[in-house]
Amino acid sequence: MSLNDPQWGRRGGGSGGNQGPPDLDELWRNFNQRLGGLFGRRGGGTGGGEPRPPTLRNFGGGLGLLAVLIGVVWLASGFYVVDESQRAVVTTFGKYTKTTGPGLNLRLPYPFQSHEVVNVSQVRTIEVGYRQGDRSKRLRESLMLTDDENIVDIQFAVQYLLNDPEDYLFNNRRPDEAVMQAAETAFREIVGKSRMDYVLYEGREQIAAQAQKLMQEILDRYGAGITISAVTMQNAQPPEQVQAAFDDAVKAKQDLERQKSEGQAYYNDVVPKARGAAARLIEEANGYRQRVLANAEGEASRFRQVVTEYSKAPAVTRDRLYLDTVQQVLSSTSKVMVDAKAGSNLLFLPLEKILQMSAPGAATTPSDAGAASAPRQAQLEAAPEANSSRSRDTLRGREREGRP
Repeated sequence: MSLNDPQWGRRGGGSGGNQGPPDLDELWRNFNQRLGGLFGRRGGGTGGGEPRPPTLRNFGGGLGLLAVLIGVVWLASGFYVVDESQRAVVTTFGKYTKTTGPGLNLRLPYPFQSHEVVNVSQVRTIEVGYRQGDRSKRLRESLMLTDDENIVDIQFAVQYLLNDPEDYLFNNRRPDEAVMQAAETAFREIVGKSRMDYVLYEGREQIAAQAQKLMQEILDRYGAGITISAVTMQNAQPPEQVQAAFDDAVKAKQDLERQKSEGQAYYNDVVPKARGAAARLIEEANGYRQRVLANAEGEASRFRQVVTEYSKAPAVTRDRLYLDTVQQVLSSTSKVMVDAKAGSNLLFLPLEKILQMSAPGAATTPSDAGAASAPRQAQLEAAPEANSSRSRDTLRGREREGRP
């Protein structure tokens, strides 16, 4: 049913008198009557009667009541509540007056005083080189030039807190943008003084720490009232256009490092052995030198002692030297044939058997001993005792005659 229908909202005639929705026209007339009564007019009930103009008394009383109501609301606007994590900065005609803490506070109503609430415990984050919401890169922010004239793509995030609401509001027009500019400036300065390999692999943590320190110094000079709490490098890589070439270079460098490691391992295996062999040869040479010197010194000492004894008894010393020499010569001969002048018998001395029997630690069995002694006994029994003694005396005479 349309609102313009004159039967809308009225009682139905044949339905038993059910109450319908209120009549909007009647509500509007009642509102006009009440408003006219406020300003001194009286309505005629159903619209009859002539309206009376409001008097000054009625008009003044309504304005006073309205003014009082407005004044109460205006004074109540000076009350404000500050949360635990916030601080309120109060200004008087735009000039800083004070900073209020948590709780219910009072100030002069506007336009005398105003306040601005600042959250000092909230950790704020700015992203440089990328945006987390749309997951897109900002190449103008992330591309940086290194000291070795290479371009790297760096994405990082900065987290900061407000430590001074007054400085944050009044010293900089756009403090959040100042933080982003300071972060980009600090990173570009540090990356511009570093090599590409150091930025990508070795010094990511060191670069983040240096950037945080430099950013704090810049913001302190600006008087931004901001404390940098953390700097995190999200990604550091070469640009996408040269990623394939850079991967090849990285693989080549890894192969170079691997070959260096293998060469170093071979060096560590061969060189110590060579040094040990050289040291062993040197020690053996030193030992041989010491032995030769000791033998020479011993021989010289023995010769001096022999000369001393020879000067005391030359004949005895000559006999002793002769016997020692004969013993040395005969010890290297396995057989000796002796020809006696006076007899026809030939004396045979089996020195090899004698040396074996007289050798220290030589184990001799009874059969070997019998076999060695049998020929000697046979020869001794065959030769007469007189001829043997005479032959020995003759031999000794010849030896003495042959001496110098």
